[in-house]
Amino acid sequence: MGKKIILDAAAMERAVTRISYEIIEKNKGIEDLALIGIQRRGVSLSKRIAEKIEEIEGKPVERGILDITFYRDDLSLLNEHPVLNGTNIDFQIEGKKIVLVDDVLYTGRTVRAAIEAIMDLGRPKCIQLAIMVDRGHRELPIMADYVGKNLPTSTREVVKVHITEFDGEENIVIEQKK
Repeated sequence: MGKKIILDAAAMERAVTRISYEIIEKNKGIEDLALIGIQRRGVSLSKRIAEKIEEIEGKPVERGILDITFYRDDLSLLNEHPVLNGTNIDFQIEGKKIVLVDDVLYTGRTVRAAIEAIMDLGRPKCIQLAIMVDRGHRELPIMADYVGKNLPTSTREVVKVHITEFDGEENIVIEQKK
């Protein structure tokens, strides 16, 4: 089997719009709300959600970038010189409602690392999770608050979220592992 397109660009845009409305509704507006994108694709997705929220609410929402490289539990299995993409959170997270944003939720280990990194920066009021694709197979008790697409998969499949800024195309595909 080759790759199968699960969502095209238009469907991804609709998912971002739906997630944006759900975030506003659950949080009763955007007061004390901040979005933090997990490097790499979560950053682009959080930017899109923030832009949509601003379009809906008429005012911007704070946004940050989180690099979880040194919080990963598999750091020793990675390259001897891991690539750092950088964290940039230029606001206090104390008392904020933080929405972590990432592309794919799989085992839950990335989200665990992100929560640990956030907690090292302060104590938010709450941490919520927005994911473009939830593919199942959790190894940790982590669940997304906002999901673009639930996609049951086998462990022999790979889900890829393609973002124009990184991949030159916009879609979500599923393919067999090589």
